[in-house]
Amino acid sequence: MIKVMDIKPTGFSDLSQITEAVVSCTMCERLVNWRTEVSQQKVKRYRHQEYWGRPLPGFGDPKAALMVVGLAPAAHGGNRTGRMFTGDDSGTWLIRAMHATGFANQMTSAYREDGLQLVRAYITAAVRCAPPDNRPTVDEFRNCRPYLIAELDVIQPCVILVLGRMAYEAVRTHYRDRGLDVRHWKFSHGTQIEIPGVRPTVLIISYHPSRQNTQTGRLTREMLHSVFETARCLIAEREPR
Repeated sequence: MIKVMDIKPTGFSDLSQITEAVVSCTMCERLVNWRTEVSQQKVKRYRHQEYWGRPLPGFGDPKAALMVVGLAPAAHGGNRTGRMFTGDDSGTWLIRAMHATGFANQMTSAYREDGLQLVRAYITAAVRCAPPDNRPTVDEFRNCRPYLIAELDVIQPCVILVLGRMAYEAVRTHYRDRGLDVRHWKFSHGTQIEIPGVRPTVLIISYHPSRQNTQTGRLTREMLHSVFETARCLIAEREPR
């Protein structure tokens, strides 16, 4: 029988505390400088908009059964709008899939006050600031990890859906550090991994809905909708309402 070690205390007891800590974080100098530069220089199509230019907290249903974990905010998406997967192509693909499977009340995610509400779902990321070239460093992942651990601890989701290899590695590292044997885990779209614990969890792996994946056909709408449909079915089986 696998023994899972207790999570080390993060000092957070609810999501509001996590949000406050995330938004005020200045731990990674490189990311602070980059997100500030992007928010000041902007791009032509958004030159009249005020950029968020700060770290991004997760958002959604505090009683979520599903936690979606991405990599990091996009420079002119979340870093501009102030909400994960909002205002960019990845967000369009993600929210459309979540709406189709009952996890969102609408199929668009354009700006913070657009009326989007997640249903039994919560969206977060492994890194909270937009990184240059979408490539956080090992230290930046490590600095952000306590926020993800705290969200997992507070929400205790029934299903975790990771988007992309780097989000997968962040979650995998967390459970490895808790004492779980993750050597058999493999990154493959659609894979399901049972995570034992006081409240057993299922990890579902998906390719990230980045333009690189969606425009090349590596990830289709049907593939993305399918992993959310799997999550919906697993939740219905394990947590009937």
